[in-house]
Amino acid sequence: MVRRVLATAVAVAVAGVAAVGCDSGQEPAGSKDGRPHPTATATARAVPYTGPADMPERLGNDGTTIMVGDEAAPLTVHLYEDPRCPVCERFETTGGAPRLREATVRREVKTQYTLASFLDARLGGTGSRKAVNALRAALDKGKFAEYHDVLYAHQPAESVDGFTDTYLLKLAGRVPGLRGPDFDSAVRTMKYRTFVTNSEDAYERAGGPRDPEGPGTPTAEINDVRIPVRYNGLLFDGTAFGSLLKKIREDPGSWRAASP
Repeated sequence: MVRRVLATAVAVAVAGVAAVGCDSGQEPAGSKDGRPHPTATATARAVPYTGPADMPERLGNDGTTIMVGDEAAPLTVHLYEDPRCPVCERFETTGGAPRLREATVRREVKTQYTLASFLDARLGGTGSRKAVNALRAALDKGKFAEYHDVLYAHQPAESVDGFTDTYLLKLAGRVPGLRGPDFDSAVRTMKYRTFVTNSEDAYERAGGPRDPEGPGTPTAEINDVRIPVRYNGLLFDGTAFGSLLKKIREDPGSWRAASP
């Protein structure tokens, strides 16, 4: 059972907010590092990045986790998303993600992504896989965070399967320095198809025995503690999500103790 600390940390923020998300086993609803972290005070003294274009990003040692921000940040937020998921779009554009980006720019949080593509199998088409491939190609150019934001800001309707090569390249033109022969070729040839497959596998493993098809999207883990489904409505309330990050930053030990 989730302990009282977790309930206390989120109950006020999420009162009356329903759980929503794209579940890999159902119809869509509407549609980690072990090193000691510096104190929040020490991190606050660090000079913030100028914006997403300035933030470091890299591929994790597992070969599937995309990592953005200061590795010394006291909080780690790990997101599970499918590019076609309209509920992920809601989180990214009008929900908690803008607050998360601000905290990442301030070096208070490092953000990690596991990119799923299960909606292609459910709905037909290739848009999720193509978008994940393109995002991996953007990482090679140091443009993942910027391109990720552009894709969600211009996400096609889930049923349309609109993430085509042409559209992905068009959107890439909105990110300064991303387009070029290498990136364009990687998009058109599905250069990172193996990454796409491995990333989906990692997403499914994250579901564990209870959810072998994956935990649903979006799902968020903060310092390795997953926000329970019954509380995931806070992902769509920017104020609530920002408050939760602040609470955990001030008392990370209690949050980790809240792990089920």
